[in-house]
Amino acid sequence: MVYIEEFEIERQKEIAFSLREQTKGKKACVITFGCQQNENDSERIAGALEMCGYEITDDEKTADLIIINTCAIREHAEIRALSEAGQFKGRKEKDRSIKIGVCGCMAQQAHRRAQIYKSYPYVDFVFGTDMHHRVPEIIKEALSSKKRTSFITEKPHNEFGVISEGMPVRRESGYKAWVPVMYGCNNFCTYCVVPYARGHERSRRKEDVLAEVRSLVESGYKDITLLGQNVNSYAGGCTFAELITECAKFDGEYRVRFMTSHPKDASDELIDAIASNEKIAKQFHLPVQSGSSRILKLMNRKYDREKYLERAKAIKSKIPEISITTDIIIGFPTETEEDFADTVSLVKEVGFDMIYTFIYSPRVGTVAAEMEGQIEKSVSNKRFALLSDIENEIAQSLNEQFIGKTVRVLSDGFNKNRIPCGRSTQNRIVTFDKPVPAGTFVDVLIESAGAYMLCGKIV
Repeated sequence: MVYIEEFEIERQKEIAFSLREQTKGKKACVITFGCQQNENDSERIAGALEMCGYEITDDEKTADLIIINTCAIREHAEIRALSEAGQFKGRKEKDRSIKIGVCGCMAQQAHRRAQIYKSYPYVDFVFGTDMHHRVPEIIKEALSSKKRTSFITEKPHNEFGVISEGMPVRRESGYKAWVPVMYGCNNFCTYCVVPYARGHERSRRKEDVLAEVRSLVESGYKDITLLGQNVNSYAGGCTFAELITECAKFDGEYRVRFMTSHPKDASDELIDAIASNEKIAKQFHLPVQSGSSRILKLMNRKYDREKYLERAKAIKSKIPEISITTDIIIGFPTETEEDFADTVSLVKEVGFDMIYTFIYSPRVGTVAAEMEGQIEKSVSNKRFALLSDIENEIAQSLNEQFIGKTVRVLSDGFNKNRIPCGRSTQNRIVTFDKPVPAGTFVDVLIESAGAYMLCGKIV
């Protein structure tokens, strides 16, 4: 049974309400590492904690309960999460009443759990990626037990994973929202742990997604991102193109985006939907990972260089104003200078607005981790720097084309330097001359451009 039954959701709510006297006056903090899906997971965890009676805080120093939501996509993310957990050892020694939990993709991996159990004895509980609906039960157990508790499924990939509806969500923003449309992955790219950490693909019902989006729009949300490991695999009662089109039909000015789309099945139907609807953001994240067909085959990406270029050109042809972004892995096992040159030439040919470049990181349990021909870090670092310089030039050139044009921008308030800023439909960062409340649309005349920022004045 993929869907958690309603009686179980109600049981969790009853547990939450029963804890309120015990948690009265206490604070909880959720620390998040990783992707947008993790951010949304943390919002759902925070919603459940709030229902349990906790006050949610960003200040971990004052929190009585701390949950670290981890990522496992790269080793660096795991090390950061473990380092964060290590910061609380002293606090736990001074105050044994503080409860510390670890969840997320890293917690789902057996070898990392074993490390936590052995090296982090002050972590009170661990739970997996399909246990968010059981947070009240997990907290009750943690508060009442003197032993460490674990809520981890041991099911195989094709049975692992659930969908739960009806639990509260505590959103970090009042105008931007994440809406998952599906969970898990069936692609098994040879470098990736997602299928093992998040289970098999399962889609939310179309009606549930539309109801959530409608509620957000009616509540004043202006930027809504539909989430899925591969949204084009959505199977909740319609195609993804049909779903995002329906999400863009509600009254009011807002944008709908999506993350992310697999090139092997990025459809003409989806391209047409983006082209024909102003409320669907003109942004397409299309991860290529490598420009070499040989490396793509080793990655089990199920497309080659030519297929990717065909899809990218189809997108740009139908939607000239589109922003195409991508992910690239540098230094995948056996990557030669010729393979890297193929990646560089593809980047130049497509003309990406932004690339998220990562140096290959072996993941325990994946096929690529056991491959011969692992690349020296010094070689990967050199290639990383070269590709970054090339992309900076491309991004600068693309952004300069906006000088003299007026761009519709959704204000984010201020950036870290206290400069008014926001995002365009292409998700470009735009700074402007006057403060505007976050969540407000404004028109900005672009006067100058950097590689990853446009600057202008409000019209």
